[in-house]
Parts: sequence; structure tokens; C-alpha cells
Amino acid sequence: MDDLLKYEREYWQAGYPHIAGIDEVGRGCLFGDVVAAAVILPQGLVFEDVNDSKKLSAKKREKLFDLIMEQAIAVGIGFVDAATIDQINIKQATRRAMKQAVEQLTIQPDFLLIDAEKVDVPIPQLSVIKGDATSQSIAAASIVAKVTRDRLCQGEWDARYPEYGIAVHKGYATKLHREQLLALGPTPMHRKSFMRNLIVEEQTLF
Repeated sequence: MDDLLKYEREYWQAGYPHIAGIDEVGRGCLFGDVVAAAVILPQGLVFEDVNDSKKLSAKKREKLFDLIMEQAIAVGIGFVDAATIDQINIKQATRRAMKQAVEQLTIQPDFLLIDAEKVDVPIPQLSVIKGDATSQSIAAASIVAKVTRDRLCQGEWDARYPEYGIAVHKGYATKLHREQLLALGPTPMHRKSFMRNLIVEEQTLF
């Protein structure tokens, strides 16, 4: 477990007390915003079960989310909607959400650890491949982003478009989601740029 702090320790020792971990969720979805989080944890704090959010049960994530929100020095969250994703592409949208998350932090970070991305801010940073599995700060950000987005899927977004099953598939391209899209057509919250591939796939299926 202690290994999840190897990047943090290196940069704390190099004189960067406030290190923000940054990750996003919803990059591969057909529906809804891409959501990014930036989390600054206290130096030396160890969370027992923090790991890549995809490897944790929903119940575990909820519990850790509350712990992180309670113990973090600062948390920032960024959202970029489907229309913007269609306009600027998912990679740029992800970076924009990450930048927003950093700007939402109430404390200026000295250093950024980012899951396989770069953020357009003048702060020293390191892009870490599989960061959500190797850095506690990035893992914490992945949990915050995931729980935030899941709550939107199960609450506000599902209530807005109840017939699409958003609460169940969270906007990913499941069989149910594709069937509802074919039957009902996309909503304004669907990413049109992601639909093109889907429609081609569907035509080859039938």
C-alpha cells in the first residue's frame, strides 16, 4: 500500500508540500459530461483502501468519497458537457475539465500528478501512466470524479431522460443504451461525435 505514495514522497522531499492528484471519468461514455477531479491530500496521510476507482465496488467508493472529502486539504471538480466535447473533441475536453478542477482548488497546488494527461496550467506536473493504480492522490481524484459523475447519472440526468437507463449504464455504450438510442434517438446530452461510430456499428450488426 505504502508504494502508492512513492511519487508523492519524491515531490514532497523535493519541496512541493501541496501535491494535487488529477483524474477524469466518463471519457468513453456516449452520454453526459466528462468529469475531472483534483485532490490535495495532507502529507503522509495513508488511505487503506484507496485504489483505481474502477477496481472498487460502488459501496466502497461512496465510503472512500466521504473520507476523502473530509480529510483532503482541497478538492476541485471540473465538468465539460457533451456539446463542448463534440466541438473540441474528447481529449481537449478532458484537459479542459482537468484544468477547471485545478482552478476550483481553494489552495494553489505546488505540483500536479496527472493520470496520463497534461494540464494547461503553469504548475510543475508529471503525467503518470496508470496513475490511478500507482499514486494515492490520483486514485483519490479518480474516486471523487467517479462518485460525482455516478451521482449525476443516478439522480439529475436519469430524472431528465428516464427512458434511457442512464442510472444503470452511466452513459456507456451497453446493449440497453444502444437499443434505447436506436429506438428513441439521441438526447441533447448525447455526444453526437460518438454516435457516428455507433450508427455504423449498428448497421453492420443488422
